[in-house]
Amino acid sequence: MVRKRYKWEDGAQLDEHSKRKHKILHEYVLQYIVVRCKHPQQPRFRFAIVDGFAGAGRYAGGAPGSPLIFVDRVKAAAEEINLARAIEGLPFIDLECHLILNDADPVAASLLKQNIAPLLAEVKETSKNLRIQTSFLNEVFEDAYPKIKTILTSAKITNALFNLDQCGHSYVDRTTLVDIIQTYQSEIFYTFSIQSFLAFLSRTNPELLLSQLAFLNLPMRDIEQLNFPMSNERWLGTAERLVFDAFQVCAPFVSPFSIHNPDGWRYWFIHFAKSYRARQVYNNVLHDNSSAQAHFGRAGLNMLSYNSRHTDGHLYLFDRAGRTTAVDQLRDDIPRLLTDRGHAINVLDFYEGIYNLTPAHSADILSSLVGHPDLKVTTKSGGERRKASTIKVTDTISLNPQRTFHQILRPIENR
Repeated sequence: MVRKRYKWEDGAQLDEHSKRKHKILHEYVLQYIVVRCKHPQQPRFRFAIVDGFAGAGRYAGGAPGSPLIFVDRVKAAAEEINLARAIEGLPFIDLECHLILNDADPVAASLLKQNIAPLLAEVKETSKNLRIQTSFLNEVFEDAYPKIKTILTSAKITNALFNLDQCGHSYVDRTTLVDIIQTYQSEIFYTFSIQSFLAFLSRTNPELLLSQLAFLNLPMRDIEQLNFPMSNERWLGTAERLVFDAFQVCAPFVSPFSIHNPDGWRYWFIHFAKSYRARQVYNNVLHDNSSAQAHFGRAGLNMLSYNSRHTDGHLYLFDRAGRTTAVDQLRDDIPRLLTDRGHAINVLDFYEGIYNLTPAHSADILSSLVGHPDLKVTTKSGGERRKASTIKVTDTISLNPQRTFHQILRPIENR
C-alpha cells in the first residue's frame, strides 16, 4: 500500500525541515549546472534530474515543491551561464535537461502535471538555449527505478542528479543508491527519518547500535526503547557516525549531516557524490545557508573522530563561528596529515583525501595553507604560492624543512 503522508488535494502544509531542504536544493542545483558548464568551448550539457518522490509541485499557500524549484533553477542557470559567455564573447551553450518526476500517490502525480505545466510552457517560449523534456511516472520508487534507467539509457544520458525525498527510511534500498552512483555520473540527495532508521538498526544490527550508543552513557532501558534525547548534541554526533557507517559504502563522498532543528535532529539530508568537487560545492552551499544543516564533531579534518573527553566536539552550523573554529583546527590538522603522508602531497590528492572527512568551506581550507609557518604550496615549476586564491590542483603542499611544534604532535585520531 502507498503511504500517503500529504493530503495534496487539500493543500499540503510545507514543514520547516522541508523548507530547509528546498533552500539547499535551490542553491545547489544552479551551482551544479554552472560547474558542469565551465569549459569555454563546451557546446552543450545534457543531464537528467530525477525526483523520485516529487509530490504535487505546490504546497498550501502556493509554495513551490522540488519539481518546480528544479525547473526554475535550470532556467536561471541557462540564463546566468550564457549571459557570462556573452560578456566574454564566447559561444552560447545549449542545456538539455530530462526531468523525470515520479510519485506513488496518483493524486499528487495528477496535480503535479497541472502545477508544472505553466513553468514548462514558459521555458519553451522564452529560453532559446534550454530544452526540458519531462517524463511522469506514478509508482513506488523501487518499481519505477528500472523504468527510470530505461529512460536514461534510451536518451543516452549519463549525468544525473537524483532527489530522493522519501517519507520514513525504507522506500529506497541501499543497493539502489549504490547502483545509481556506479551507473551514472551522478549525485544523490537522500532524505530519511532517523527515528525509523534507528528502529530498523535495532532489529537488523543491534550489536552495532549498542556499541555506537554506548558513547552517550544512556541507560540500557533507553537504548532498548530507542528513547533518545534527540536534542542532545552528543546524540547528534553519535547518530552521524551511525549514518556514515551505514552509507559510506554507497559513494566515495557522503555528507552525513542532519537537517538542523533545535527541537531535535529527526531528519537526515545526505548528499552522495563521486567527486571531491561535488562535495566541495556542497560544503560551500551549506555555508551560504548556515543553520540549515547541523554537524556535531570536529570542524577540521576527521570530522567524526572527536573524543567526548576533550573539547574538540562542537555543534557546527556552517556559520561564521564554525568557520573560525574550522580554520584553527585545519592549521593543526594539515601538518599532521602531511607527516603521515610523507611530508608532501599533490593538491588534487589532498582534496580527494580530505573532502569526505571535513565540513569546512573551500576558502577556509585554502586559507589554512597559505602563510602557515609549517607549510608551503609550490607550483609545478617550483614557485611558491602566496595567495590562497591562486592555488591549483597541480600544485604541491609540503612541510617546511624547519618545522615548529607540529613535528612532535601525535596523529589527530589519537587525540
